[in-house]
Amino acid sequence: MSAVLAQDNEPGYLVGVDIGGTFTDCIVIDDAGRITATKSSSTPGNFSQGMIDAMRKAAERLEQPFDRFCRRIRMLTHGTTVGTNALIQRKGARVGLLTTRGHEDAIQIMRGSRGVNQRDIVQVVHFPDSQKPDPIVPKRLTHGISERIDCFGDVVVPLNEDEARVAIRALLAAGCDAIAICCLWSFRNDRHERRLRELVAELAPEVFVSCSVDIAPRWGEYERVTATVLNAYIGPVMSRYLASLSRELVENQYRHPLQIAQCGGGSVPVERAMTMPLLTLDSGPVAGVTGSVHFGRLMGIENIITTDMGGTSFDVGIIARGEPQYSFISNVIQYDYFLPKVDIEAIGAGGGSLAVVDTLTRTMRVGPQSAGADPGPACYGKGNLQPTVTDADVVLGYLDPDNFLGGAMKLDRARAIEAVRTVADPIGLTLHEAASGIAKIAEFKMADIIRKMTVEKGHDPRDFTLFAFGGAGPVHAAVFGAELGVQRVLVPLREIASTWCAFGAASADVLHVFEQVDIQSTPFEAARINAVLSDLGRRADQQLDRDGVAASRRGFAFSIDIRHRGQINEVEVPITGERLEAGFEPGLRAAFYERYEQYYGKGSSYRDSRLEIVTMRVRATASTPRPRLERAVEMTAELAPAARRGEREVYWADLGQAVATPIFDGAALVPGNRLPGPCVLETAQTNVVVPPGRTVRVDEFGNFEITFGSR
Repeated sequence: MSAVLAQDNEPGYLVGVDIGGTFTDCIVIDDAGRITATKSSSTPGNFSQGMIDAMRKAAERLEQPFDRFCRRIRMLTHGTTVGTNALIQRKGARVGLLTTRGHEDAIQIMRGSRGVNQRDIVQVVHFPDSQKPDPIVPKRLTHGISERIDCFGDVVVPLNEDEARVAIRALLAAGCDAIAICCLWSFRNDRHERRLRELVAELAPEVFVSCSVDIAPRWGEYERVTATVLNAYIGPVMSRYLASLSRELVENQYRHPLQIAQCGGGSVPVERAMTMPLLTLDSGPVAGVTGSVHFGRLMGIENIITTDMGGTSFDVGIIARGEPQYSFISNVIQYDYFLPKVDIEAIGAGGGSLAVVDTLTRTMRVGPQSAGADPGPACYGKGNLQPTVTDADVVLGYLDPDNFLGGAMKLDRARAIEAVRTVADPIGLTLHEAASGIAKIAEFKMADIIRKMTVEKGHDPRDFTLFAFGGAGPVHAAVFGAELGVQRVLVPLREIASTWCAFGAASADVLHVFEQVDIQSTPFEAARINAVLSDLGRRADQQLDRDGVAASRRGFAFSIDIRHRGQINEVEVPITGERLEAGFEPGLRAAFYERYEQYYGKGSSYRDSRLEIVTMRVRATASTPRPRLERAVEMTAELAPAARRGEREVYWADLGQAVATPIFDGAALVPGNRLPGPCVLETAQTNVVVPPGRTVRVDEFGNFEITFGSR
């Protein structure tokens, strides 16, 4: 198996870097098709250091000075968690909010669920015990301005500019380094928001400004103002980080614009990421979906469940009929906000997830709290004494303490045993039973979140192939895959699976999403719809012009959000081309009913109801160089002697005991090799654990494919 660059034959590299909670991953793909993967520890105090460290390791692996390596990079795409961490740790900017007078409290009122509905089962069950988050913008920093635009886009009350200037000066005096602007019905007429931005620029040009018409031009006041405020909150932090990183790369001879992975499934130039940092939230896990879409198309696999298990979290995405599934309302720190993004669900179930015992009920819980990168699991020897999933894996024999990450890091098995005993003894379990219980709880939590993403959204997991990646994903995927009944589990490109999100970043096209609300009921007018679609296409073209993208590399995908009139639930319906022709409505109705019933069940649509268009959208892409994978010419069942690494005692829950288990060198296996379980395949970046009753083979692309039973 090899990869070759699909375009641009000049010597160079494609590079993708993804910063996770525990490790920072780097993928380098050269013109000859060789893939180099490296990891370094994430550096929460200065995330750019972890990124540069991972890139330096790649340069060393390629035996090149770092500055020469940077000169040869044709495209560098970076997935970052800086914005996410600023939100979670509440270390963002001091934000002031300018809004329509009389609507200052929308962000404090929130929705009735307070942002916990279906996200934290404990708070859902014990809803009276939940509470609203600390306000991201306190009331004293929220100023209502006299102005009003109605639902038709007409100015009812002109903007009071003198009042606005007084409010802006008050926010500046209060120490605000970012200002969010969100006026009522601005998505129908943005005149007042644009003028407020100009006034801020006149009084304080250095202040970060976030306008709702740029971030979330959608119907829904609370989610729109939240998106605007969140963007302002992380704006200065992200701007400083990206500007500093860009300077450091330039100093090391990187000569092209830095691309930033975004949550919509592609990348954006660093300048746009600095003005719309909200796009970077969840960009790392989304990059894993992006890489899986590309790889699935090459392999001819249309239905994929993507599972990314790292040190801190477990992230799930769905690809159906070759396309990723999208969501338009997201949640962070209990705030719902508008943003079109690839649909990702995450739970705190990673290798560093902590196991604790409730002494009253004599039960064990795993996650969502994590040991993170520092101090990390007990076996890292950095002071943590609580057991984690990784500690359980060491005790069970899934991981070799002397060969973790290809021997780059030694694990302390004695400390892992001590940690696991702290949960085993209080509830009367043996050491192996407790370790197996930790793993099993984590695996069943993973299966549950996948069911939520599939069955509850109209998909049957038995119709899907499960992609398992991330450093810890291949260790546990055979168990939660069997629990779901999926067709097969695929560990893509062997050891590259542990850095798959970085691979996805390197595979991403440039992507810009533009939306426009135009609420209209049946019968629809083709001319009115086409006018909006044309305007969206024009805005997308202008953005790609600014990016310097040639017309031959541009692609446009249009869609319309439709609902039954009187309902609030909308579904996205793709449309063909950039215009609707006469007589389009029956086809659009049929497409809506099909989509609606997929989500809500057959027969759930009410076909005598009028329909309503809410939002129209364009996804504008610019194709970029990307890896193209080749199939192996020969397949062989013969196992190379170097592939055998002897045996190790491994505890298997299905057998209820530890048995001598064959261990194999994953890098020495070749396409066509097939191995029965139980066995463990070790690579430089991850291990593939194959329980009894499963079979693993190396397919023509070099993937590890796990199947169940006699299949």
